Amino acid sequence: MKLNLKNPIIFLDLETTGIDVSRDRIVELSLVKVLPNGEREIKTRRVNPEMPIPAEASAIHGIFDKDVRDEPTFRALAKSLATYMEGCDLGGYNSNRFDIPMLVEEFIRAGVDVDFKRRRFVDVQNIFHIKERRTLEAAYKFYCDKELQDAHSAEADSLATFEILEAQLDRYPDLQNDIAFLSEFSTRDRCADFAGRIVFDDKGVEVFGFGKHKGRSVAEVFEREPSYYSWMMDGDFPGYTKKVITEIRLRGAGGVVGSKNSVGPKK
Repeated sequence: MKLNLKNPIIFLDLETTGIDVSRDRIVELSLVKVLPNGEREIKTRRVNPEMPIPAEASAIHGIFDKDVRDEPTFRALAKSLATYMEGCDLGGYNSNRFDIPMLVEEFIRAGVDVDFKRRRFVDVQNIFHIKERRTLEAAYKFYCDKELQDAHSAEADSLATFEILEAQLDRYPDLQNDIAFLSEFSTRDRCADFAGRIVFDDKGVEVFGFGKHKGRSVAEVFEREPSYYSWMMDGDFPGYTKKVITEIRLRGAGGVVGSKNSVGPKK
């Protein structure tokens, strides 16, 4: 079933130096842009991460320091990439928990302000896990009856993810061919940041998604325990998470209201 699109959607996959969104960097990215008329555009680019690629990461994606030594840095690509992604919804495989948070951190480090607040995020892995619970390779075999060649290459994974979503729409009649519905269906937690450190409760209040204050209102904790805000700002948390908690703190202190920058799915 072809996707019913109001906006272009980009299926993205990142290969990186590791899985820590605060410290690790992108070494390859691939974007499969699907337009409302069904046309596709594919952009794949290797990136100099400005840090050594650990051997364990290279063993997975096959990209080594020598392969990216002469490639542009993310900072050099950031503005053109932001322009290319403007107005597009985003899809991927485990993208809500990894690819999108990693991409946002890279934009922040590059000093490029990208507004993802009005985007829809479709995480094909979440749909798959809700329906069948498998890996990407198994999902591709299950839905498309194909073997995934070049697994862990960004382009192959992005294209496979796009094909899987179309096959999921064919297989499950209860899945509406609508990006807003698919975004809501594939979102497990409503996050105020991209990394899931701050989430919304059932009343739409930002609460901690981790640690000793898990489930408690962020604003209330900061009011009663201001040192916790300082601890987070000094800690190894993603830049976007720090931005979100700063806006919550300012709001509680009568400053700028920060809820407009939250990234929970739109109803």
